[in-house]
Amino acid sequence: MTPIKIAIVDDHTLFRQGIGALLKEHEEIQILFEAGNGKLMQQALTKHLLPDVVLMDINMPVMDGYETTAWLKANHPSVAVLALSMYEDDSSVIKMIKKGAGGYVLKECRPTELLGAIISLKERGLYLNEMVSGKMFRSFNKPDDAQISPKELEFIKWCCSELTYKEIADKMFVSPRTVDSYRESLFQKLNVKSRVGLVLYAIKNSLFLP
Repeated sequence: MTPIKIAIVDDHTLFRQGIGALLKEHEEIQILFEAGNGKLMQQALTKHLLPDVVLMDINMPVMDGYETTAWLKANHPSVAVLALSMYEDDSSVIKMIKKGAGGYVLKECRPTELLGAIISLKERGLYLNEMVSGKMFRSFNKPDDAQISPKELEFIKWCCSELTYKEIADKMFVSPRTVDSYRESLFQKLNVKSRVGLVLYAIKNSLFLP
């Protein structure tokens, strides 16, 4: 297995070094570099290989996690961002997701969750844990709106890409028949008739968009 290339962006040196030491114990992880803020990350990117996944803090000086994530998505869209923060309020989580982060975990999470999130981001471009799913529900599902499941939210995300339905099924690790059921369910819930309708719904509601 080719190691997953990682960059750690956080303004706390001890935390960066601690996370780096923890991840280096896993042969499937390769740490490319660490940076104390977004500006330093930009400089480091000119000297290193492009990472597969960036572990991104939010509250940093000079260039914070929101701005850095948006810059990465605009300039290096292939790089996945995993927000790694002490903040668990709805606004912080949703804002990072909208800026382009593919997942969000707390700094106090267990090492197994962190490793699982990194692998999920590399393989699928998305990591939806219970915390993020709940906050997305509160943000995107108003009381009078159709209730969308976490899997349906993930399906909408993939519909905004150029992948075929079969390729989406592979990314989601489900059968094409299951993807068909997600599609038909969403068509009925959202009163749309095509994939274009799903994409327009995502745009209108600022789902997964910076």
